[in-house]
Amino acid sequence: MKGGSKYQPLLEYLQKNNSSEISLTFTEIEKLINNTLPDSARKERRWWGNRSTGSPQASAWMKAGYVVKDFDLDTETVTFRKPTGGYKVQTATNTINWNSKTIKALRLQMGLSQKEFAEELGVRQQTVSEWETSVYEPTRATSKLLSMVAEKAGFKYKTEE
Repeated sequence: MKGGSKYQPLLEYLQKNNSSEISLTFTEIEKLINNTLPDSARKERRWWGNRSTGSPQASAWMKAGYVVKDFDLDTETVTFRKPTGGYKVQTATNTINWNSKTIKALRLQMGLSQKEFAEELGVRQQTVSEWETSVYEPTRATSKLLSMVAEKAGFKYKTEE
């Protein structure tokens, strides 16, 4: 994230906080960043989306290790949550069977869009989308690659026998 982003103070505030969940009002966020939130933050659900590209505000909370769990445009509050550290995955022959939830969880932990995650893995963005919506499951070779990427990213998972 650029040091010049107006959301840098939000990133720093969240990084200093050890809570697994933090609720802030839009006014509190504006005080933190010493700036006003755009009108779209008060009107559009997508402004609060957990996407890492083209969204300096989401980059701030995601780089701090949080995702938006919930927000209420009526009360102007947002709840940030640290994703849980462990995901239960099933194993078969010591290879993790990656499913839609664990693939998406890994991608979000890495702070990547589907396109960026696809580039990291050498697949099409459409492929990542199809994995995350359970249209297809990754091949055994891709599952091994996902496991290596997960290990490199420090992704915590528990195996179910």
